[in-house]
Amino acid sequence: MLSDTSQKQHQENSFSRLAWKAGAATLCRLVLNTARRFAYPFAPALSRGLGVHLTAVTSLIAVNQGTSIIGIFFGPLADRFGYRLMMLAGLVMLIIGMLAGGFLPFYSVILLSFFLAGLAKTVFDPALQAYVGERVPFQKRGLVIGLLEFSWAGSTLIGIPGIAFLIDWFGWRSPFFVLGGFGIFGILALIILIPGDKRKTGAHQDSLSVLNALRQLVQQRAPLGTLGFAFLFAIANDNLFVVYGAWLEQSFSLSIVALGMGTSIIGAAELLGESLTASFADRLGLKRSIIIGTILSVLCYVILPFSSQTLPLAFISLFVLFLIFEFTIVSLLSLSTELLPTSRATMMSGFFAAAGLGRVIGSLIGSHIWLAGGILSTGLVSGVICLMALVSFVWGLQGRLR
Repeated sequence: MLSDTSQKQHQENSFSRLAWKAGAATLCRLVLNTARRFAYPFAPALSRGLGVHLTAVTSLIAVNQGTSIIGIFFGPLADRFGYRLMMLAGLVMLIIGMLAGGFLPFYSVILLSFFLAGLAKTVFDPALQAYVGERVPFQKRGLVIGLLEFSWAGSTLIGIPGIAFLIDWFGWRSPFFVLGGFGIFGILALIILIPGDKRKTGAHQDSLSVLNALRQLVQQRAPLGTLGFAFLFAIANDNLFVVYGAWLEQSFSLSIVALGMGTSIIGAAELLGESLTASFADRLGLKRSIIIGTILSVLCYVILPFSSQTLPLAFISLFVLFLIFEFTIVSLLSLSTELLPTSRATMMSGFFAAAGLGRVIGSLIGSHIWLAGGILSTGLVSGVICLMALVSFVWGLQGRLR
């Protein structure tokens, strides 16, 4: 009886420690995600504050997004030198970038600020997810990763509105100071709550050289198929994401406020999708969840053009589509943490690089496809690309992680 009581107490203590760590990591990611995303809705305010043309601010966004591609070189470093160290390094980049932007309000400095903000997230996220993958049983991986991903929806539902109030009350430079300050608190929280990583053995370190680690991503079938899925799935989503505002505006003559409501709907869909992953993906099985989610995504893209009849129907269609997208992508994140157990951060940085490249391509082709054939072309092209993503995934994961 005593041993059972002791074991139960130990499990409760372990869960409590994990909950504190996950909570601290989620708050850190909320700050990182907000820093990465706030240039999108507040581009006009930034352009006025800096005294530059709006197109110059879109360059800031492009630089910010491009960091996900170069981040692939940081995954092997995390596997080699420790996950906590790279998480702290990411937060240091965020703090330097944000405080520099606040104190030195010049375009070149703000460009550097958004570059460092994007790079900070690119360095932090794979290290965190590798840390979770190393310490959380695979049967609970969807739950924990899903909870951590609340920070993505939170950046839309909490972070972006908070930034709006800061800009309105204290001016366009204030978010840089606040986000930098939260980054400092994040570093202190991680130092206190997350112990340092055990040092790797010399043999293991040699196996984790950057080139050797990256070679694993293309020489093994499961990682390669998953990267192909992430790349294509992101293209399909951004092909729509960059034009959904134009579609709603053209079809329903929406105001800026109404389009802002549409963004809130997407944020709510992301939150619900992450909740569904945390609640059901482990029970369904991560592989099965991804396949089901992708098939539903294909159907949503194909059906979307026929929702132009009424505004409520269009909003409902977008809500369902982004909910399924988030459920699928978070399930894929959870599964990816187990594909290269000795090089988890390498796998995750490769995942983000593939998805980031897909977003860039999707953004570039989206407007052209929209102009060529409207929402019908957008929906059909995204549906076909999504179907190609499913083929890549099934090919790569054949016989793996049932």
